[in-house]
Amino acid sequence: MTETQSADQSPRPDVGLSVTATTADGIHVLTLAGEIDHHTGDTLRRALDVEGTGPVRIAVDMGQVTFMDSSGINILINAHHAAAATGGWLRLAAPVPAVLRTLQIVGIDEVIDCHPTLPDALDH
Repeated sequence: MTETQSADQSPRPDVGLSVTATTADGIHVLTLAGEIDHHTGDTLRRALDVEGTGPVRIAVDMGQVTFMDSSGINILINAHHAAAATGGWLRLAAPVPAVLRTLQIVGIDEVIDCHPTLPDALDH
């Protein structure tokens, strides 16, 4: 972790975002941990930029995401459209209550499939 200065000049640890990428039955599985905001958005954007032959299928495990702002919403929408353009899909799994509430408030759960667990997202 790195240390940064906040507006009040008191130090705080940079929460950041970690991404672990694996593949299961041809599905790209991204496990996220941390915060998704304008500081960490590029990390998520790069992880979601999956190329392949045929339909791109991505499941995002959000069980360890503690915060997401509009930057994350926009990145997920763009990734959803990119995957759909290949005939594939993007699915979200296990969002914590605060993140799920954000997804519901803006209606993303009506556009991108949200599942209570990663196995559910992989099976549907």
